[in-house]
Order: sequence, then structure tokens, then C-alpha cells
Amino acid sequence: MSSADKSFIETCKDIIENGTPVFDERVRPRWEDGTPAYTIKKFGVVNRYDLEKEFPLLTIRPISLEKAVDEILWIWQKKSNNVNDLNSKIWDAWADENGSIGKAYGYQMGVKHKYREGEFDMVDRVLYDLKNNPCSRRIMTNMYNFQDLSEMALYPCAYSMTFNVVDGRLCAILNQRSQDMLAANAWNVAQYAALVMMLAQASGLKAGELVHVIADAHIYDRHIPIVKEIIERTPFDAPKVTLDPTITDFYAFTPESFKVENYVHGEKIGRFPVAV
Repeated sequence: MSSADKSFIETCKDIIENGTPVFDERVRPRWEDGTPAYTIKKFGVVNRYDLEKEFPLLTIRPISLEKAVDEILWIWQKKSNNVNDLNSKIWDAWADENGSIGKAYGYQMGVKHKYREGEFDMVDRVLYDLKNNPCSRRIMTNMYNFQDLSEMALYPCAYSMTFNVVDGRLCAILNQRSQDMLAANAWNVAQYAALVMMLAQASGLKAGELVHVIADAHIYDRHIPIVKEIIERTPFDAPKVTLDPTITDFYAFTPESFKVENYVHGEKIGRFPVAV
């Protein structure tokens, strides 16, 4: 069983068995037919993944690491807020007629800020500090800009990363205000683990521990039967995931820079409704 399977199965079981139902008509998300999208939730979930031991890729159902990395590079490398720069349709429901999701995600990563050492955006500041100030306790990013919230199509869910170098290993905390367990959990874990690997390699470090902190971890009402089915599946060992060792420039990585070997997984679950 991979660490991703263990965390996903345990978290989902805890939500289903011990979670708090949210059946309030005032919930924001709606299903496509306009009815409220209710949930069962747990507050304050923390999962840890040691990237030195294995890559946390779910096996009870397949997760496309290539597509997950494409999205994280859309935000962190391209610093884009336009879905036309993304090779999937996952953000289309929040985009306007021009493809923009407003001042969200990649837009925030590309905003430059003044520091004593010069002017950097958040990504370049992380890269600078990892190379020049690895002992710093201030290496972090935050996309939850209150000033721009009114101009965002969706408030950032995974909004903050805090990095810390521990004995030559790059460790990170991912803070997430909200997590749709079926639609996004395994996807987010894989893509942020990949991000830590890329930033570490670009900084001459090893990938260390990824700590995922979720304020509101929930399962939507229409997802519960699907989740119950997949968490009873037989999990497999984690696949071997490697990163092209010749690349040391963060901006040179592509989704194809990752190689996935021995990925044994369960069946696809097919299309399922997503609350917007």
C-alpha cells in the first residue's frame, strides 16, 4: 500500500464514520441541476509523505501524474491564470469567455514584490532563498491575497506553501483551506510532491517531507457511494517516480521530465459530478 493510499483511505473512512454533515441550504457550491452540494467533513486533517521513501501516487484508482504536473507548472512556472495555457479542461467551469480565472493562482505567483535583495515574484524568491538562504524560516508563498479576492473566479483552495531545509532535504507544508476528497485530494498530493522534487533538484537539495494540512476535508453527498466503493479496493505498492537528473533549471521542467515505472492501479472510476 502506498502512503497516498493509506492517507486517502484512512481520511475518507474517518470522514464517513465520524464526520460532520453539512446540510445547510446556505452552502455556496451547487450541482449542475442547481441543487445545493452538501458534504460530510472533518476539520483539521494532517497527512505526511516522506518523498525520500516513495512518491505518493494513489493506486486504488489511476492518477495521471503528467496532467497533475501540467497544472502545477501552469501555476508555478507559467504563472498563468488563463485556461488556454493549460492542457486540460479542469478549470474551464471557472473561466470567462477569454479563458481567464481572474487574479487567482498563477496571477498571484507572478506578481513582483520588493525585497532588500531586489524585486522578485514569489516563485523566484523561493528559488533565490533556497540557494542563498537555506537556513531561513521565511521561505514561503501565499496566493490568498485579500485585496484581489473580489477579482478571483474561485478563492484559492491550496493557497500556501512553507519550505524548510532539513539536513540537505527540502521539506514543505501545503496549507489547504478546502479539499474535495474525491476530485482533488490524490491529484493535489501528487502535484505538490512533484513540485517539491523539482524545487529541490533546482536548488541542489534532496526531496524531503511533504506535510499536507487541510482545514476542511470533505466528501460531497453525491460522491459518497463512489468513495465507499474505492476505499474498499485492494491497494498496491507505490510506483517508482523519478525526475530527469540533467535538469537543474526550474523553468526547464516539463510534465515529461517525470518517469513513472511499475504503476499498478485499480480501475478508473469514470466521470462523476463536480460541484461548482
